[in-house]
Amino acid sequence: MLAQSGDVTVADLGQPAVPASALEFGANKSYSIPAMEILGFDFLLNRFNHQFSGSNDYDVTAASIRSNLRGKWATDNDPYAVNQFGHPYQGSMYQGFARSAGLSYWESAGYAFLGSAAWEIAGEKTRPAINDQVASGIAGSFLGEALFRMSSLVLEQDYGLPKFWREVASAAVSPSTGFNRLAYGERFSPVFSSRGAFYYGRLQLGLSAATHSVQGTSSVRKTNEVLADYYMDYGLPGKAGYEYSRPFDYFAFQATATSANTFENILTRGMLVGRSYEKGRDFRGIWGLYGTYDYIAPQTYRISSTALSLGTTGQWWLSQDIALQGTTMLGMGYAAVGTLHGGPTDEYHYGVAPQALMAMRFVFGNRAALDGTAREYFVSHVGSGGTGGRDNIARADVSLTMRIAKQHSIAIKYLWNRRDATYSFLGNGTQERSTIGLFYSYDGGSDFGAAEWR
Repeated sequence: MLAQSGDVTVADLGQPAVPASALEFGANKSYSIPAMEILGFDFLLNRFNHQFSGSNDYDVTAASIRSNLRGKWATDNDPYAVNQFGHPYQGSMYQGFARSAGLSYWESAGYAFLGSAAWEIAGEKTRPAINDQVASGIAGSFLGEALFRMSSLVLEQDYGLPKFWREVASAAVSPSTGFNRLAYGERFSPVFSSRGAFYYGRLQLGLSAATHSVQGTSSVRKTNEVLADYYMDYGLPGKAGYEYSRPFDYFAFQATATSANTFENILTRGMLVGRSYEKGRDFRGIWGLYGTYDYIAPQTYRISSTALSLGTTGQWWLSQDIALQGTTMLGMGYAAVGTLHGGPTDEYHYGVAPQALMAMRFVFGNRAALDGTAREYFVSHVGSGGTGGRDNIARADVSLTMRIAKQHSIAIKYLWNRRDATYSFLGNGTQERSTIGLFYSYDGGSDFGAAEWR
């Protein structure tokens, strides 16, 4: 927790001032402040879109609000980036407003869900969309909680940075958290505690080149890409005494920016409810219900999914110097899939999506790490909004990271993506892309994320 000097005056009348250093996160929580912030955020976003979007969808009136309150919800086909990235990020702002005002995860998730519904009814005059509600109200809470936790970790840890720059970095990760800390000062100054979570962070910069590509209906392809990848594992099993009593006490987050199409992926998964287990003194893990938000766009196709999965994450020391870490999940989600850079008639639909993930990492002391991840999504015609299509998408990557000196490493990464699509108006189609890349890696620790708990 970040120590503060001076006294805090609690807004509620009749409560005495409390030294900031004595406050715990949530001691001065507010239910009304984030509610007003979310409504104000929606209003300002509506006015901004009204002014600059060139669309009349934001010409909201009392009549349009009444119509949306009484009418049926539908599935819309707004631009993919708006629906599948813009809406989840909007929902993450709602989550951040509530969390940084001291509310719990579940309370904040309720604010995100209701904030999304308020936008659907009163932020646009078009019919409320089920897919937008899932993206903002549910995916937004998953993404927002990961961003809030990472933002809080920046404030909690010193990192050798002055307080001012830690505040700036924290606000860059979670802007709504930064806003509350700036606007309300010491009332919301106590920092959410990680409770000593063991975490591993990694930043990679590099180049990749396509080794194989089947474009299908995609009209644009860049053979070479410049990539920046950030990855964090938070609350990794293996540290003795760490408890998983709060949602997202374990989560994994990854975002990859690319010169080809801005984001190649944004991926987050966190355990919502579950428990830990031990098998002997060398094997420790967790199992339970995970919430996930995935956004993947490897130049040819793109898919975004919000899902609930049963899964497990664990660490097993195979020998004194070799550790195996892994996550396995199987679940059900709601996904959107379509061609990247395709025409307006190309396959693009929503659907209920069974999905699976398996991720493994072999850690060889402080010398090297071998990572592999495989994902699969089956986007069915159920809940497709009338398109009648279905997709099977598979993605796998393998990387070898080798230590050069201290926290500096080099990594070689192979990535493979494939989409098999079937649509009544287009028939069958395949899109496939594989790349190989060379990266510089700056690692947050000297152990590649293996927790020494024995």
